[in-house]
Amino acid sequence: MTLLGEVLLIAFIGLAGGIAVGSGMVAFLVVLDIIPRLAQITRTFSKIRAYEAAVVLGSLLFTWVDFSDMKVHLFPISAALIGLFAGCFVGMLAAALTEIINVLPILAKRVGMGSYMILLLMAMIFGKVFGSLFEWLFY
Repeated sequence: MTLLGEVLLIAFIGLAGGIAVGSGMVAFLVVLDIIPRLAQITRTFSKIRAYEAAVVLGSLLFTWVDFSDMKVHLFPISAALIGLFAGCFVGMLAAALTEIINVLPILAKRVGMGSYMILLLMAMIFGKVFGSLFEWLFY
């Protein structure tokens, strides 16, 4: 195989992988109805186009940043702010997934913890926070 053939094969594999991952992410967001649900909860349905544009532009921007050799020197507080926004996104994604498949109410009823639902939620939240902090700070 020539050098040009190898480069074209690698480019094709990379493009195919990107399309697969991107379409999976879009399908995940569409199935969970995160953006319309967020607009419904915040009563800002008129701004739904802005939410959609923010998701698309954010994905494109941070994909470009990931592939470039760009280095950004930030103050620690700005890194914490970026982490806060990333955590909010992951939390909303997890909450949407939980809401769609109704995992927690079914689990609580089966285990007999219906009256302890708040404690179950708080245990999950704090477990995720402490586990993430432990991995980030000590691992």
